[in-house]
Amino acid sequence: MDPPLGRPVTTKEMADKVKAIEASGRLAKPINLSSLFPERPYFSANMLVRELESYYNKRDEAWKSLEQYDAIVLVGGSGPIVDMVNNQRVHDLILGFYKTGKPVAAECYGVACLAFARDMEDRKSIIKNKHVTGHCLEYDYKDGTGFLGTDFNMGPPPYPLEYILRDATAPEGAYHGNFGKEISVIVDYPFITGRSTADSVRTGEKLIEVLQNGLKRYGW
Repeated sequence: MDPPLGRPVTTKEMADKVKAIEASGRLAKPINLSSLFPERPYFSANMLVRELESYYNKRDEAWKSLEQYDAIVLVGGSGPIVDMVNNQRVHDLILGFYKTGKPVAAECYGVACLAFARDMEDRKSIIKNKHVTGHCLEYDYKDGTGFLGTDFNMGPPPYPLEYILRDATAPEGAYHGNFGKEISVIVDYPFITGRSTADSVRTGEKLIEVLQNGLKRYGW
């Protein structure tokens, strides 16, 4: 049960599918990002120039390994806040798809990764002037209701995603919360964004349309 919405955000059918995937061997060989992408050196390093050169060379090699993939999907829920949103290796992974023009899909708090995945040269948001959706303010947990049932309790989200996305998409893009509408999914190529976990099915469907039919715009 999602307290702000007063209803579950998934269905029994979807829950059964997730359980079936977890029970299968499809997720048995995950790729460790720490072995695929290098860590960007601190600027206090003794040999910063050499270390930066090494970092960029290794990152370029990692990007080449992404050629076998057609798109990337950043899953949602509250989990991305903890280990994805401010993860440099996740940012580099996103940039690898973005710079080659491949579709980048994200939902719920996973959309925050798009706001922070930035090239260190200009540090501009890759969703600048784009249209996106994501967890709206009305969907945010209040104190005492967030992350219950986990090994930790952070209370409410540490940031309002809606405000971040409104700022990151300026000046010619926009954030669309679509509060009051059952589904909110936006396609502004190469980005496919879903508002919350309840929008994940439509997000996936639109990603398929992007890949198979060349869909470039949807939802606003």
